[in-house]
Amino acid sequence: MGIFEAILLGIIQGLTEFLPISSSAHLRIASELMGIGDAGAAFTAITQIGTEAAVVVFFWRDIVRIVGAWFGSFTGRVPRRDPDVLLGWWIILGTLPIVVLGLLFQDQIETTLRSLWFVAATLIVFGILLGIADWAGRKTRPLEQLTWKHGLIFGFAQAMALIPGVSRSGGTITAGLLMGYRREAAARYAFLLAIPAVFGSGFYQLVKEVREPSGGAPMLMTLVASVVAFLVAIVVIKFFMSYISKRSFMPFVIYRVLLGIAIMVLLATGVLTPESGASLATDAGTSVSDAAAMGAAQ
Repeated sequence: MGIFEAILLGIIQGLTEFLPISSSAHLRIASELMGIGDAGAAFTAITQIGTEAAVVVFFWRDIVRIVGAWFGSFTGRVPRRDPDVLLGWWIILGTLPIVVLGLLFQDQIETTLRSLWFVAATLIVFGILLGIADWAGRKTRPLEQLTWKHGLIFGFAQAMALIPGVSRSGGTITAGLLMGYRREAAARYAFLLAIPAVFGSGFYQLVKEVREPSGGAPMLMTLVASVVAFLVAIVVIKFFMSYISKRSFMPFVIYRVLLGIAIMVLLATGVLTPESGASLATDAGTSVSDAAAMGAAQ
């Protein structure tokens, strides 16, 4: 991977991480089209540090308020039933499913689920589900009405992002809409919920890659892509939050379905191959914690 490929993949990561169209699917497809194979879970996880840093910058006031209230509840300074205190607990609760399911389905995450046939199918199926949720959802609940049950459902929806092509934000937003939350409320919670999982998997993979290089994308190129992804993501988050406050998700639904069909056509004609050697290679020494981090990176 050279500087051009790193910058291009960084732009793609920044553009697609927060839109409900699956960043992992786009990175997987772009890598194949550029002839560099599957960039790998480590590259994806580390570049997501850049996009998640953009979330921290954009939602800085919300994060400081929630964290301050959560810690304040232990000293009695803030009531334990304060909405921000509860939101802090629900984010912690909602993070658990992606960790647990990442451990349980480590083999499938590393092999079968990275096939482009599977990616194409999930783009279409979960795109249609997003369209149904946006059409049928009541869209009346504010984020302040979030309960522990809904927080857990949001968490399982985020865990669906273990499957490339689902989209972390897309899966979480779909669940929120089906539960009656407003579009902007579902999106805001999706972004906040992703922070622990993405930073956890990203920094884990970063340390692991420094200690034991996987032979994938060079670290310098990975860092370049991460910086580019951060800069692009800042703009995308601002656009997305403004867009969904007034408009539906239907353009994203149509895009997902068309992209899924296009991938199937390219696979059927031999332009793309379903999997690369890198994506299907397994390591007998891969630990359970490695697999969980790889899963969270999707």
